[in-house]
Amino acid sequence: MTTQKPRPCPICKKPRSEEFAPFCSARCRDRDLSQWFNEGYSVPGRPATDDDISKET
Repeated sequence: MTTQKPRPCPICKKPRSEEFAPFCSARCRDRDLSQWFNEGYSVPGRPATDDDISKET
């Protein structure tokens, strides 16, 4: 049987907290959310075409 090592906080690499999982603190959780709001992260998708852009307006 293999025991998996707990994953660290994805932001600062400190041990994660059960209260803020998968982060170690509210600060790291908020930093991650800020990255999403400021388009620091993205989800891959197909490239936009001219047809897609004209449908939005």
